[in-house]
Amino acid sequence: VMLSGLEEQQQIERVVQQIIDSLAEPFHLQGEKVFISASIGITLYPVDGSSLDDLLKFADQAMYQAKNTGRNRYSYFTRGLQQAADKRMYLTRELRNAINTEQFELYYQPIVDLRSGAVYKAEALIRWLHPEKGVVSPNDFIPLAEDTGLIVELGTWVFKQAAQCVKEWRQKYNKNFQIAVNKSPVQFMEDDMHDGDSWLDYLQQHDIAGNAIIIEITEGILLDTPEIVLEKMQAFKAAGIGLSLDDFGTGYSSLSYLKKFDIDFIKIDRAFVKNIDDHADDLALCEAIIVMAHKLGLSVIAEGVETTQQQQLLIDAGCDFAQGYLFSRPIPLAQFTDYLQSPPALKRLQ
Repeated sequence: VMLSGLEEQQQIERVVQQIIDSLAEPFHLQGEKVFISASIGITLYPVDGSSLDDLLKFADQAMYQAKNTGRNRYSYFTRGLQQAADKRMYLTRELRNAINTEQFELYYQPIVDLRSGAVYKAEALIRWLHPEKGVVSPNDFIPLAEDTGLIVELGTWVFKQAAQCVKEWRQKYNKNFQIAVNKSPVQFMEDDMHDGDSWLDYLQQHDIAGNAIIIEITEGILLDTPEIVLEKMQAFKAAGIGLSLDDFGTGYSSLSYLKKFDIDFIKIDRAFVKNIDDHADDLALCEAIIVMAHKLGLSVIAEGVETTQQQQLLIDAGCDFAQGYLFSRPIPLAQFTDYLQSPPALKRLQ
C-alpha cells in the first residue's frame, strides 16, 4: 500500500488501523467462519530511504517487528531495526565461517550430588571464541543458528566432542559419569535417525554406552509434538540415553509430559533458586517441585546455585543435584579435568 500527499503521521495510522480492522472481520469459506489478522510494516520516504528496494526492505523488517511483538498490529521502521538486521547478517556470515574454521570450544559445568558432594555429571556448553570480537554470547548466536539451520551441524559437533570426553571420564574417574547435552527443537525436526551420522550410530561406532549421555530439552518441544520428535525421543530412551527437562516451571508446564515422554530429570530454573533464601514462596515452589518429582520417580537438578545458604535449603528440601557458580563456572576442558581430579569439598552451613 502506498500513501501519498500525507501531512500528518496520524493519517498513516488511521489508514493502517482501518486495514487491520477490515481484515480482522470474519469471512466465510466453504461454509466455515474464518478469521485472519494482519501485521503491517511502515516505512517513510525520503526519511528512511530513497530507493524502491530499500523502502521495500525496510517495510519488510518493520512488518516482522510487528509480528514478533504480537501480530495484528503495525510497526514503523527504525534505524535500530536496520542495525539489528545488519548485525544479524554479519553474525550469520561469521557463524558459517566459524564452523569451518573451528572457532568453537566446549566448556563444562559440574553437576554436584548434594548428598555426597561427588561430581559424576556435567553439562556441556558451547562457546564461540571469535578471533576479533572475542567471546560471542550464546544468547546471540544460538537463536541465529536455529533460524538458519546451522544448529544441526553445530549440535552434532557438540555431541561428538562431549561423547568422547565422557568416554574418557568414565574410564578414568567414574564408570557412571554422564554428560548433559542440549538438543534444540530444530535438531529434533531433522530426520536423521537412520543415516550414518546420527547420534545413536556415533555412540555405537565408538563403543560409548547410551547411559553416558543426558539430552536436555525445553518444555517448548513437548507442545504439539510431531510424530518424528516422539519417535526420536523413544529411540533415545531405548538406547539408554537420559532425558532432562530444562528450565522447569517457567514455560507451559504440564505434569502429563513427565510421564508421556519418560523424563528422567527435571531442572529447577535459576529464577526460582536465586531467591529461595529470601522469599518463602520461591522456597515453597522448589520444595513442591522436588516432592512431586520424587513421587514420579524423577531426579531433580537445581540450577544457578550461588550461595551456601541456597545449597543448604536445597539439601534440606531433598534436592538431588545442583549446579552453579558456588561449585564452578563453566570451564574449558583442561580446567574441568583438573577439577575432576580434586573437586572441592561440598560446602555446608555451620
